[in-house]
Amino acid sequence: MFLILYKSLGLWRGCVRGLSTSAARPTNLSVRDALNSAIDEEMDRDEKVLIMGEEVAQYDGAYKITRGLWRKYGDKRVIDTPITEAGFAGISVGAAMGGIRPICEFMTFNFSMQAIDHVVNSASKMFYMSAGQIHVPIVFRGPNGAAAGVGAQHSQCFGSWYSQCPGLKVISPFSAEDCRGLLKAAIRDNDPVVFLENELMYNVVFPTTDEVLDPGFVVPIGKAKIERAGQHMTLVSHSKAVQMCLDAAEELAGIGVECEVINLRSLRPLDSDAIVQSVQKTHNLVTVELGWPQCGIGSEICARIMESPAFHYLEAPVTRVTCVDVPMPYAKSLEEACNPQVHDIVASVKNTLQIK
Repeated sequence: MFLILYKSLGLWRGCVRGLSTSAARPTNLSVRDALNSAIDEEMDRDEKVLIMGEEVAQYDGAYKITRGLWRKYGDKRVIDTPITEAGFAGISVGAAMGGIRPICEFMTFNFSMQAIDHVVNSASKMFYMSAGQIHVPIVFRGPNGAAAGVGAQHSQCFGSWYSQCPGLKVISPFSAEDCRGLLKAAIRDNDPVVFLENELMYNVVFPTTDEVLDPGFVVPIGKAKIERAGQHMTLVSHSKAVQMCLDAAEELAGIGVECEVINLRSLRPLDSDAIVQSVQKTHNLVTVELGWPQCGIGSEICARIMESPAFHYLEAPVTRVTCVDVPMPYAKSLEEACNPQVHDIVASVKNTLQIK
């Protein structure tokens, strides 16, 4: 009963005032409006694009990502579903096999566990099992990772879960530019894409350029971005953790340590070349993620560096900064203790460089 009530209330935290519409052309763009405008423009561009999920239509989406789309495109392309992820995910996958380009919204990716068979066994494997005859151009999207005060069952990152699976492309964007350009690329892609947003980033506003606001703007899937250049340390992260790395880099610059901050953007395919090239320059590496340590994205990066020529450039072991390896507590103080903080990144960098 609690789960049904929790979903039907639409996660009221997403209902905020003062949202701009996708028709506006602001100098600054929030992550929420970046996602909204990307969906809007792709639906306008291609009539085969539709979106379905819980409360995406008349309610404008639990987090208002689909605001205004139902009034513009109607019931046939913006489809409210019952509270049954296995049901509407299966319908979405079937529609994709039939030539439609569905966007399947999970109210949070925690609820995608109800539909994981469709994502991992149906969508990801069909192209392979049909010998390339059947494409599944679908986007599974929604908020991912730790939010605030929602407890252990709603506070986990699924980046490493889904990125292990061949046949899926997995995106974990950081900025409004990432969200807008990568969601457009995901919708146009002929393969299934898991698009992991962050609830706590929806209201964050980023400066934007005319290029980003152009309807034709697309960010290539699988290409990382250097958010800050540096020569002493490489910090690699994705999603909300990128901002933490930038904040840590700013603090460390005060003591003369220049960090290069890499925003992965895509978890599968993973841009190993960008990481290798940076490590060959800085000779040091710290990975940062808002997920658990075991079998995490940081673990994968460590393995790839060990197996690459960059290993011989390392002057110290690679360090991982992650969530604590326990279910997320509900109490705010314990929640903060479990999630990595900027001071944890700073401490890891200092420890790696043997700075006291």
